[in-house]
Amino acid sequence: MASIFKTFLDGDVARTRNLLHEAIPITGSIVSGSYAEENIKEYTHGMFQSVYDYPYLSSSANHIFDITCGVHSTSSLFTGITSQQAKKENIYNQMAQVLMGYDSTSAIKLFSNEAGTTMDSVFFMNFSRLLVKDEIKKGSVSLTWMTGGAAPSVATPNGALTVTDTGSVTNYRVDAAAGEYGYMYDASGNNAGLVFYQAGVAVFTSSLFITADGFGGGGDDTVFGTGSEDAQTVMQEATIGVFADDLRFRIRDISFNNTTELNSTIYFCRANHSEFNYSSNPTYLSGTSSKIMVKENTLDEPVSYITTIGLYSADNELLAVAKVSEALKKTPQNELTLRVRLDY
Repeated sequence: MASIFKTFLDGDVARTRNLLHEAIPITGSIVSGSYAEENIKEYTHGMFQSVYDYPYLSSSANHIFDITCGVHSTSSLFTGITSQQAKKENIYNQMAQVLMGYDSTSAIKLFSNEAGTTMDSVFFMNFSRLLVKDEIKKGSVSLTWMTGGAAPSVATPNGALTVTDTGSVTNYRVDAAAGEYGYMYDASGNNAGLVFYQAGVAVFTSSLFITADGFGGGGDDTVFGTGSEDAQTVMQEATIGVFADDLRFRIRDISFNNTTELNSTIYFCRANHSEFNYSSNPTYLSGTSSKIMVKENTLDEPVSYITTIGLYSADNELLAVAKVSEALKKTPQNELTLRVRLDY
């Protein structure tokens, strides 16, 4: 226990912030059948589907993302919904409330593209916090869908449509309840959806999948299901689980960089020439004569060896301990500055 305390001055404490990034690739083979659907978890409530990187009953399985869809009651599709109408409406409202928040009239803000056009029928991909960490790195998101053929059973999907959040490094928004978000575009610059960086959620408009040529091109209208159905038709007629299956089988690959925020506080512990030249260790003094053990005669300078640094609270409660790699000799002839870094 220390018997001498020294208070840090303003210049003795510095703080830094570093962002660490990790590339996250997700291949379509993982999410669309590598494990014979054993890595896809369905729920009795039927409101979303969870995807794992391994059969989900295994202790080695890691949750990758959830997938679901939602339709707002003002959408032209809403009255035509014949399956899970209330659930699809509730999902849209809940996700919009959590991600977008409320406007000045206390109404839930709806999802919209960069031009301000409302996206009232969308699907959601909620990425696991295990992958996203603190947030998704802006400008790093890329998702490629297979565009031709019918998924999953009629024909092998072919072609590709890639959507990215290009330009979001500088062109992002901060007016959402869930933090910062950016816009996603296809190769032609058409609005595809939104990505919420801190929340780790991607929102795609169903209109992305109803172009004249079918799913983004290729001359095939069999976008979802087993017939000439587009995403909006499936969203009306199919359950959320069926919609998620159709969508999942068209994923070729997903990639983004996650972000880990590393904050550090650096303490510069300064021992001036006249400080800490005596040890608080009881063996520093002889038990009988109270003489300093490291001095051979009374004219020798005191010597101490610094081995440990303790950081204390204002009421002298020990909060952290740092050890030096080797004992540092301290005499009135030298000064030491020890740098202690706390990461969190």
